[in-house]
Amino acid sequence: MELHRRKQGATPLLFGGIKMEAFLQNLLYDPFVGKIIAATLGIIIINMLIRFLQRKLVARIKEKNARYGFRRGLTFFGYLIAVLVLAAIFSDQLSSITVALGVAGAGIAFALQEVIASVAGWIALSFGQFYTIGDRVQLGGIKGDVIDIGVLRTTLMEIGEWVKGDQYTGRIVRIANSFVFKEPVYNYSADFPFVWDEITIPIKYGSDHTLARKIIQNAADEIVSDYAAFAHKTWQKMLQKYAIEEASVEPMVTLVANDNWMEFTLRYVVDFKKRRGTIDLLFTQILDDVAASDGRVSMASTTFHLVEAPTLDVRLHTEKKE
Repeated sequence: MELHRRKQGATPLLFGGIKMEAFLQNLLYDPFVGKIIAATLGIIIINMLIRFLQRKLVARIKEKNARYGFRRGLTFFGYLIAVLVLAAIFSDQLSSITVALGVAGAGIAFALQEVIASVAGWIALSFGQFYTIGDRVQLGGIKGDVIDIGVLRTTLMEIGEWVKGDQYTGRIVRIANSFVFKEPVYNYSADFPFVWDEITIPIKYGSDHTLARKIIQNAADEIVSDYAAFAHKTWQKMLQKYAIEEASVEPMVTLVANDNWMEFTLRYVVDFKKRRGTIDLLFTQILDDVAASDGRVSMASTTFHLVEAPTLDVRLHTEKKE
Protein backbone atom coordinates (compact mmCIF):
# COMPACT_ATOMS: atom_id res chain seq x y z
CA MET A 1 0.00 0.00 0.00
CA GLU A 2 2.84 2.41 0.86
CA LEU A 3 4.61 1.62 -2.42
CA HIS A 4 1.41 2.29 -4.32
CA ARG A 5 1.05 5.68 -2.60
CA ARG A 6 4.63 6.58 -3.50
CA LYS A 7 3.97 5.80 -7.15
CA GLN A 8 0.82 7.86 -7.10
CA GLY A 9 2.68 10.80 -5.52
CA ALA A 10 5.53 10.59 -8.07
CA THR A 11 3.23 10.77 -11.07
CA PRO A 12 2.25 14.47 -10.73
CA LEU A 13 5.89 15.40 -10.08
CA LEU A 14 7.08 13.49 -13.11
CA PHE A 15 4.28 14.98 -15.16
CA GLY A 16 5.24 18.46 -14.03
CA GLY A 17 8.89 17.83 -14.91
CA ILE A 18 7.92 16.68 -18.40
CA LYS A 19 5.81 19.79 -18.90
CA MET A 20 8.66 22.04 -17.76
CA GLU A 21 11.14 20.27 -20.02
CA ALA A 22 8.78 20.58 -22.94
CA PHE A 23 8.26 24.27 -22.21
CA LEU A 24 12.01 24.89 -22.11
CA GLN A 25 12.51 22.99 -25.36
CA ASN A 26 9.77 24.99 -27.05
CA LEU A 27 11.27 28.20 -25.66
CA LEU A 28 14.76 27.36 -26.90
CA TYR A 29 13.53 26.39 -30.36
CA ASP A 30 11.30 29.47 -30.63
CA PRO A 31 12.69 31.59 -33.53
CA PHE A 32 11.82 34.87 -31.81
CA VAL A 33 13.69 33.90 -28.63
CA GLY A 34 16.68 32.94 -30.75
CA LYS A 35 16.60 36.34 -32.40
CA ILE A 36 16.53 38.08 -29.02
CA ILE A 37 19.54 36.06 -27.86
CA ALA A 38 21.41 36.79 -31.10
CA ALA A 39 20.60 40.51 -30.85
CA THR A 40 21.80 40.63 -27.23
CA LEU A 41 25.05 38.87 -28.04
CA GLY A 42 25.59 41.13 -31.06
CA ILE A 43 25.14 44.31 -29.02
CA ILE A 44 27.49 43.02 -26.30
CA ILE A 45 30.17 42.17 -28.86
CA ILE A 46 29.82 45.56 -30.60
CA ASN A 47 30.04 47.39 -27.27
CA MET A 48 33.17 45.47 -26.26
CA LEU A 49 34.78 46.14 -29.65
CA ILE A 50 34.08 49.87 -29.52
CA ARG A 51 35.42 50.15 -25.97
CA PHE A 52 38.56 48.26 -26.98
CA LEU A 53 39.16 50.57 -29.96
CA GLN A 54 38.57 53.67 -27.81
CA ARG A 55 41.01 52.47 -25.19
CA LYS A 56 43.75 51.50 -27.66
CA LEU A 57 43.47 54.13 -30.40
CA VAL A 58 42.15 57.26 -28.70
CA ALA A 59 45.01 57.32 -26.18
CA ARG A 60 47.49 57.75 -29.05
CA ILE A 61 45.90 61.00 -30.27
CA LYS A 62 47.52 64.00 -28.58
CA GLU A 63 45.32 66.88 -29.77
CA LYS A 64 42.29 67.13 -27.49
CA ASN A 65 39.69 68.12 -30.12
CA ALA A 66 40.80 65.37 -32.48
CA ARG A 67 40.80 62.87 -29.61
CA TYR A 68 37.29 63.87 -28.59
CA GLY A 69 36.02 63.77 -32.19
CA PHE A 70 37.51 60.33 -32.80
CA ARG A 71 35.97 58.97 -29.61
CA ARG A 72 32.55 60.38 -30.47
CA GLY A 73 32.89 59.05 -34.01
CA LEU A 74 33.60 55.54 -32.73
CA THR A 75 30.57 55.75 -30.44
CA PHE A 76 28.32 56.87 -33.29
CA PHE A 77 29.74 54.10 -35.50
CA GLY A 78 28.92 51.56 -32.80
CA TYR A 79 25.32 52.80 -32.60
CA LEU A 80 25.01 52.57 -36.38
CA ILE A 81 26.34 49.01 -36.49
CA ALA A 82 24.01 47.99 -33.64
CA VAL A 83 21.00 49.39 -35.51
CA LEU A 84 22.00 47.58 -38.69
CA VAL A 85 22.46 44.31 -36.79
CA LEU A 86 19.05 44.63 -35.14
CA ALA A 87 17.44 45.48 -38.48
CA ALA A 88 19.03 42.42 -40.08
CA ILE A 89 17.96 40.08 -37.27
CA PHE A 90 14.36 41.33 -37.10
CA SER A 91 13.98 42.11 -40.81
CA ASP A 92 10.95 39.80 -41.23
CA GLN A 93 9.13 41.55 -38.37
CA LEU A 94 9.84 45.18 -39.26
CA SER A 95 6.40 45.69 -40.77
CA SER A 96 4.57 44.70 -37.58
CA ILE A 97 6.97 46.76 -35.46
CA THR A 98 6.39 49.77 -37.71
CA VAL A 99 2.63 49.46 -37.33
CA ALA A 100 2.90 49.22 -33.55
CA LEU A 101 5.17 52.25 -33.38
CA GLY A 102 2.83 54.20 -35.64
CA VAL A 103 -0.10 53.53 -33.33
CA ALA A 104 1.90 54.54 -30.26
CA GLY A 105 3.64 57.44 -31.99
CA ALA A 106 1.24 60.16 -30.87
CA GLY A 107 1.47 59.21 -27.21
CA ILE A 108 5.23 58.81 -27.36
CA ALA A 109 5.64 62.20 -29.02
CA PHE A 110 3.55 63.91 -26.31
CA ALA A 111 5.27 62.17 -23.43
CA LEU A 112 8.78 62.68 -24.79
CA GLN A 113 8.41 66.11 -26.37
CA GLU A 114 11.33 67.57 -24.40
CA VAL A 115 13.52 64.62 -25.38
CA ILE A 116 12.52 65.00 -29.03
CA ALA A 117 13.28 68.74 -28.86
CA SER A 118 16.71 67.96 -27.39
CA VAL A 119 17.45 65.47 -30.16
CA ALA A 120 16.36 68.08 -32.70
CA GLY A 121 18.66 70.54 -30.95
CA TRP A 122 21.53 68.07 -31.25
CA ILE A 123 20.88 67.81 -35.00
CA ALA A 124 20.83 71.62 -35.24
CA LEU A 125 24.11 71.80 -33.30
CA SER A 126 25.70 69.21 -35.56
CA PHE A 127 24.92 71.12 -38.75
CA GLY A 128 24.19 74.70 -37.63
CA GLN A 129 27.62 75.64 -36.23
CA PHE A 130 26.19 77.13 -33.05
CA TYR A 131 29.23 76.00 -31.07
CA THR A 132 31.71 73.18 -30.89
CA ILE A 133 33.97 71.53 -28.33
CA GLY A 134 36.24 74.06 -26.64
CA ASP A 135 34.06 77.11 -27.37
CA ARG A 136 33.17 79.48 -24.55
CA VAL A 137 29.42 80.05 -24.58
CA GLN A 138 26.52 81.32 -22.52
CA LEU A 139 23.42 79.12 -22.56
CA GLY A 140 20.36 79.83 -20.47
CA GLY A 141 22.26 82.36 -18.36
CA ILE A 142 25.12 79.91 -17.66
CA LYS A 143 28.62 80.66 -18.97
CA GLY A 144 31.27 78.03 -19.51
CA ASP A 145 33.50 76.10 -21.88
CA VAL A 146 31.87 73.33 -23.92
CA ILE A 147 33.44 70.01 -22.95
CA ASP A 148 30.91 67.60 -24.43
CA ILE A 149 27.95 67.66 -26.85
CA GLY A 150 25.65 64.69 -26.36
CA VAL A 151 22.47 63.67 -28.13
CA LEU A 152 20.33 65.14 -25.33
CA ARG A 153 22.57 67.53 -23.39
CA THR A 154 25.52 69.88 -23.73
CA THR A 155 28.07 69.76 -20.92
CA LEU A 156 29.81 72.95 -19.76
CA MET A 157 32.68 73.63 -17.39
CA GLU A 158 31.19 76.64 -15.62
CA ILE A 159 32.95 80.00 -15.30
CA GLY A 160 32.03 83.15 -13.40
CA GLU A 161 29.40 83.13 -10.66
CA TRP A 162 31.30 83.77 -7.39
CA VAL A 163 34.69 83.60 -9.20
CA LYS A 164 35.86 86.79 -10.93
CA GLY A 165 37.78 87.10 -14.18
CA ASP A 166 36.04 84.34 -16.16
CA GLN A 167 37.78 81.59 -14.19
CA TYR A 168 36.46 78.05 -13.67
CA THR A 169 34.22 77.45 -10.69
CA GLY A 170 34.75 73.67 -10.76
CA ARG A 171 31.08 72.90 -11.40
CA ILE A 172 30.06 70.86 -14.45
CA VAL A 173 26.69 71.92 -15.86
CA ARG A 174 24.56 69.88 -18.27
CA ILE A 175 22.04 71.81 -20.36
CA ALA A 176 19.33 70.31 -22.57
CA ASN A 177 20.01 70.84 -26.28
CA SER A 178 16.48 72.19 -26.68
CA PHE A 179 17.81 75.52 -25.35
CA VAL A 180 19.09 76.39 -28.84
CA PHE A 181 15.47 76.89 -29.93
CA LYS A 182 14.32 78.79 -26.85
CA GLU A 183 17.05 81.26 -25.85
CA PRO A 184 19.95 83.14 -27.44
CA VAL A 185 23.27 81.33 -27.75
CA TYR A 186 26.25 83.56 -26.89
CA ASN A 187 29.52 82.29 -28.35
CA TYR A 188 32.73 83.98 -27.21
CA SER A 189 35.06 82.12 -29.53
CA ALA A 190 33.39 80.89 -32.72
CA ASP A 191 34.55 82.94 -35.73
CA PHE A 192 36.28 85.67 -33.71
CA PRO A 193 38.21 84.16 -30.78
CA PHE A 194 38.81 87.55 -29.16
CA VAL A 195 36.75 89.88 -27.01
CA TRP A 196 36.98 93.61 -26.43
CA ASP A 197 37.81 94.49 -22.86
CA GLU A 198 38.25 97.78 -21.00
CA ILE A 199 40.00 99.00 -17.88
CA THR A 200 39.69 102.44 -16.27
CA ILE A 201 42.61 104.30 -14.68
CA PRO A 202 41.86 107.30 -12.38
CA ILE A 203 44.54 110.02 -12.55
CA LYS A 204 44.69 112.85 -10.04
CA TYR A 205 44.01 116.40 -11.20
CA GLY A 206 47.22 118.36 -11.58
CA SER A 207 49.02 115.41 -13.18
CA ASP A 208 50.49 115.62 -16.68
CA HIS A 209 47.58 114.14 -18.63
CA THR A 210 49.65 113.89 -21.84
CA LEU A 211 52.26 111.77 -20.07
CA ALA A 212 49.51 109.72 -18.41
CA ARG A 213 47.99 108.93 -21.80
CA LYS A 214 51.42 107.99 -23.14
CA ILE A 215 52.07 105.66 -20.19
CA ILE A 216 48.77 103.84 -20.68
CA GLN A 217 49.20 103.62 -24.46
CA ASN A 218 52.74 102.27 -24.16
CA ALA A 219 51.59 99.55 -21.75
CA ALA A 220 48.85 98.52 -24.14
CA ASP A 221 51.19 98.46 -27.15
CA GLU A 222 53.67 96.32 -25.26
CA ILE A 223 51.22 93.78 -23.80
CA VAL A 224 48.26 93.43 -26.20
CA SER A 225 49.74 94.40 -29.57
CA ASP A 226 50.11 90.74 -30.60
CA TYR A 227 46.42 90.14 -29.93
CA ALA A 228 45.57 93.15 -32.08
CA ALA A 229 47.59 91.80 -35.02
CA PHE A 230 45.89 88.39 -34.94
CA ALA A 231 42.48 89.95 -34.34
CA HIS A 232 42.90 92.18 -37.41
CA LYS A 233 43.50 89.14 -39.65
CA THR A 234 40.52 87.32 -38.16
CA TRP A 235 38.28 90.36 -38.53
CA GLN A 236 39.08 90.52 -42.26
CA LYS A 237 37.70 87.01 -42.60
CA MET A 238 34.62 88.08 -40.65
CA LEU A 239 34.06 90.91 -43.16
CA GLN A 240 33.90 88.36 -45.97
CA LYS A 241 31.50 86.08 -44.13
CA TYR A 242 29.12 88.51 -42.42
CA ALA A 243 27.53 91.86 -43.23
CA ILE A 244 29.49 93.82 -40.62
CA GLU A 245 31.54 96.98 -40.79
CA GLU A 246 35.24 97.50 -40.33
CA ALA A 247 36.16 97.80 -36.64
CA SER A 248 39.32 99.06 -34.98
CA VAL A 249 41.13 96.37 -33.04
CA GLU A 250 44.06 98.56 -32.04
CA PRO A 251 44.35 99.60 -28.36
CA MET A 252 42.60 102.92 -27.79
CA VAL A 253 42.85 105.34 -24.85
CA THR A 254 40.07 107.84 -24.11
CA LEU A 255 39.75 110.51 -21.43
CA VAL A 256 36.79 111.76 -19.42
CA ALA A 257 37.11 114.48 -16.76
CA ASN A 258 34.67 113.94 -13.92
CA ASP A 259 34.17 115.59 -10.53
CA ASN A 260 36.83 113.55 -8.78
CA TRP A 261 39.66 112.80 -11.21
CA MET A 262 40.71 112.35 -14.83
CA GLU A 263 39.38 108.96 -15.89
CA PHE A 264 41.33 107.23 -18.67
CA THR A 265 39.73 104.20 -20.32
CA LEU A 266 41.84 101.66 -22.21
CA ARG A 267 39.94 99.57 -24.76
CA TYR A 268 41.68 96.59 -26.36
CA VAL A 269 41.13 93.11 -27.79
CA VAL A 270 42.32 90.03 -25.94
CA ASP A 271 42.10 86.26 -26.17
CA PHE A 272 38.82 85.23 -24.57
CA LYS A 273 40.62 82.90 -22.16
CA LYS A 274 43.28 85.42 -21.04
CA ARG A 275 41.27 88.39 -19.81
CA ARG A 276 42.28 88.25 -16.16
CA GLY A 277 45.97 87.66 -16.79
CA THR A 278 46.08 90.51 -19.30
CA ILE A 279 44.42 92.93 -16.87
CA ASP A 280 47.03 92.03 -14.27
CA LEU A 281 49.89 92.69 -16.70
CA LEU A 282 48.41 96.02 -17.82
CA PHE A 283 47.88 97.41 -14.33
CA THR A 284 51.30 96.23 -13.19
CA GLN A 285 53.01 97.97 -16.11
CA ILE A 286 50.97 101.16 -15.70
CA LEU A 287 51.63 101.40 -11.95
CA ASP A 288 55.36 100.85 -12.47
CA ASP A 289 55.52 103.62 -15.08
CA VAL A 290 53.44 105.99 -12.94
CA ALA A 291 55.80 105.39 -10.00
CA ALA A 292 58.76 106.15 -12.29
CA SER A 293 57.31 109.49 -13.46
CA ASP A 294 58.76 111.39 -10.47
CA GLY A 295 55.37 112.68 -9.37
CA ARG A 296 54.35 114.06 -12.77
CA VAL A 297 51.54 111.51 -12.85
CA SER A 298 49.67 110.33 -9.74
CA MET A 299 46.88 107.83 -9.30
CA ALA A 300 43.67 109.19 -7.80
CA SER A 301 41.45 107.59 -5.19
CA THR A 302 38.45 108.47 -3.14
CA THR A 303 39.56 109.86 0.21
CA PHE A 304 37.42 110.61 3.23
CA HIS A 305 38.89 113.00 5.85
CA LEU A 306 37.12 113.05 9.17
CA VAL A 307 37.52 116.41 10.94
CA GLU A 308 37.55 116.36 14.73
CA ALA A 309 34.67 118.30 16.30
CA PRO A 310 35.65 121.24 18.56
CA THR A 311 35.33 120.89 22.30
CA LEU A 312 32.10 122.29 23.64
CA ASP A 313 32.27 124.16 26.98
CA VAL A 314 28.84 124.22 28.52
CA ARG A 315 28.38 126.13 31.78
CA LEU A 316 25.17 126.48 33.72
CA HIS A 317 24.49 129.65 35.70
CA THR A 318 21.89 129.83 38.39
CA GLU A 319 20.54 133.04 39.89
CA LYS A 320 20.40 133.40 43.65
CA LYS A 321 17.11 134.43 45.13
CA GLU A 322 17.07 137.07 47.81
